[in-house]
Amino acid sequence: MATGFPQADLPVQAGDVEKQSTNEPEESTAKQSAFKGLGWLDRFLAIWIFLAMAIGIILGNFVENTGPALQKGQFVGVSIPIAIGLLVMMYPILCKVRYESLHHVFRERGIWVQIGFSIFVNWIIAPFLMLALAWAFLPDEPELREGLILVGLARCIAMVLIWTGLAGGDSEYCAILVAVNSLLQMVLFAPLAIFFIKVISHSSSQVTLSYSTAAKSVAVFLGIPLAAAIITRIALRKITSPRWYDQVFLKWAGPWSLIGLLFTILVLFASQGRQVVHQIVSVVRVAAPLIVYFIVVFFVTLLVTYKLGFGYKLAATQSFTAASNNFELAIAVAVATFGANSNQALASTVGPLIEVPVLLGLVYVVKLIAKRAGWKD
Repeated sequence: MATGFPQADLPVQAGDVEKQSTNEPEESTAKQSAFKGLGWLDRFLAIWIFLAMAIGIILGNFVENTGPALQKGQFVGVSIPIAIGLLVMMYPILCKVRYESLHHVFRERGIWVQIGFSIFVNWIIAPFLMLALAWAFLPDEPELREGLILVGLARCIAMVLIWTGLAGGDSEYCAILVAVNSLLQMVLFAPLAIFFIKVISHSSSQVTLSYSTAAKSVAVFLGIPLAAAIITRIALRKITSPRWYDQVFLKWAGPWSLIGLLFTILVLFASQGRQVVHQIVSVVRVAAPLIVYFIVVFFVTLLVTYKLGFGYKLAATQSFTAASNNFELAIAVAVATFGANSNQALASTVGPLIEVPVLLGLVYVVKLIAKRAGWKD
C-alpha cells in the first residue's frame, strides 16, 4: 500500500513533470534530446566533481600554504570560502520550492507518515549504526571514533538537496525534511553527542557541547539561504510574473547550485589535502566505516521505502536524506571542542571527502535501479 503523497496534490515546479509515452522509439528520442539539452556543467558533472577533488588535492600538497590560507577566516566554525560555497549551493535549489503551496501538502496524512519515517531513520537508526561501525572499525582509536560519532549525529541540511536533485527526487519534500531535521538538530545534537561519547563510549575526553553551536550552524547554513530564497521568490513573482520567474530567473540561477558544489569540493580538498596525504593511515581507517555507513543506510532505506510502496521520488529523497551528513556542523563542533589539529577534527573532515564520491556514485546507481525496475511515482 502506498504511503507517499497523492501526486496530484503536490506542488510541482514548472518543468519538473515530463510527459510519459508508451512508444519506445519516441521515448528514446526524447531522452536523447533531453541529454543534448543539458549544459556542459550538468552533462559531465561527475567528471567536473572528480576534477575539483583532484585539483584540490594537488593545490593542497604542492602549492605552499594553500591549506592554512583557506582556513584562516572562520565563519561559524567553518572556513569562509567553504561557507560561501555552501550558501551559493543551497540558494538556487531553495528558490525552486513553492512555499506558497506548501500549506496544502501538510493537510495530507502522507506527509506526516513520511516525516515520521525520516525522523526514525535519521535520529535513531543512522546515529546508532555509525556508533556501532565506529567501535567495530576503530576499537583502538577513541579519538577517531569520537569524530565519526559526531559525523553520524550531524544530519544533513545542505548537500542532500544536491544529491536529491541529481537523482530526480522530490526537491520540495527534501526541503521539508531538511527543515524538520534542522529543528531537531538544534535540540538533539548536543545531548546525543554527550550521551554517545561520554555515557555509551565511556570517553575520557572533556566533552562540553552547547546548544548554541548547533543552532548557529543551522541558522547560518539553512536560515540564510532559506530566507533569501523566500524573499526572492515572493518579490520577483510579484514584481515580474510567475511565468518569468519560472522560465527566466530559475534557469539563470540553476547552474549556480552546481558551481557552488564544485567550488565547495575544490576548497574542501585543497584545505585538507596535505593533512589527508600525510595521515593516510588514519584517513583509510576512518574511510572504511564511512563507506559502509553510506552504502548500508542508503540501500536499507531505499529497500524499506520500496517495500512500503513509496514512489521513486519520495524513496530517493528519503534515502539520500538518511545517508547524507552535515559535515559543516561536525567539523565546527570537533574543532571547537577538541582543537583544529585533533584526531576528532581529522575524522570529521574525512566525512565529506568520502561522502562526495560515494553519494555521487549512488545517484547513478539509484537512477539505474529505477530504470531497470520500472520504478515510477
